[in-house]
Amino acid sequence: MKRIIIVILGIALLVGLGIFTSQLISKKGKSDEKLAAFNFDIKDTASVNKIIITEPNGMEMTLVRHGNSWTDDKGGCVQPVQVFNILEALYNVRFKGYVPENSVKTVINRISTIGIKVQYFQNDDWSKTWYIGGSTSDHHGTYMLVESEEAGKSDLPVIAEIKGMKGIIEPRFFADPRKWQCSGIFAYQMQEIAEVNVKFTERPDRSFEVRKIKNQYLVKFGGKYLTSLDTNMVYRYLLNFKRINFENPNYELNDKQLDSLKRSRPFCELKVRTTKGEKKKLRMFRIKATGEGEVDDFGDKVTYDINRFWCELPDGQVVKCQYFVFNPLLMGHIYFNPNRYATTQ
Repeated sequence: MKRIIIVILGIALLVGLGIFTSQLISKKGKSDEKLAAFNFDIKDTASVNKIIITEPNGMEMTLVRHGNSWTDDKGGCVQPVQVFNILEALYNVRFKGYVPENSVKTVINRISTIGIKVQYFQNDDWSKTWYIGGSTSDHHGTYMLVESEEAGKSDLPVIAEIKGMKGIIEPRFFADPRKWQCSGIFAYQMQEIAEVNVKFTERPDRSFEVRKIKNQYLVKFGGKYLTSLDTNMVYRYLLNFKRINFENPNYELNDKQLDSLKRSRPFCELKVRTTKGEKKKLRMFRIKATGEGEVDDFGDKVTYDINRFWCELPDGQVVKCQYFVFNPLLMGHIYFNPNRYATTQ
């Protein structure tokens, strides 16, 4: 009987140990899974030197670090503030809450079908990938999955947020290159400009030219050089070229419409030549007005949009610009009195 009791106790002990070990392994697995689900951030954002954003439609944008600046994968300029927004999210992202158990499958399907994929590389090596699946119903959190080199891909979607901020994470991530491109057109210091030529095709009498010859300036207005010139007004005019940006890329015109626009006559052409020989030419086209009774800056009634126009950049790209931004470059009569003429040249 003693031997039987000892055997039974031994068997029971082994069974108990097996159950205990199994529970420990099970708990460890769940713990690891949860840990992986929370591991979104990278604190050393300075080591992140490449980011690839892929949208559900397959559109992809690659951002590459060059020292303290970023470009696209072709070396093109990208807006630094938008890269900063991504790195800020990468540093400050944190776990907000669990996805309700009855919604996990739905959220995973949502991430798989409409989710944005974001890959992070540190020192040229892949480090982490986010799968962003849209916002929660209150728009204070974002459904996300994470995959990392050390923990693999989590099967548990969670709700994430950016520390110290309300709102969702998703709007910071997009792959459309038009939304990334820099909007700068001119960024010249006054002393860098050798010549400016503004030609109005509709009103040639308002065309003018500013030319630098050594340390002096000549201004031609309406085909005649000004006999009396206020150099300070020339300086004020040229200072306007320090920062000129377009408003938006083209989201409206298709290829056929663009070809038609470029074949039409621009209302104005602006040419700039620098002291280093760089040349830029802009062609500007009216946008048809949606209403009636519009009046331009000269007081004339017009049939076009008085706020915005299409502009063809030197590389052939067409963008939308504001008259408010460009008028200081185009309104020569504000700076130069056209009544002071010399002989026609």
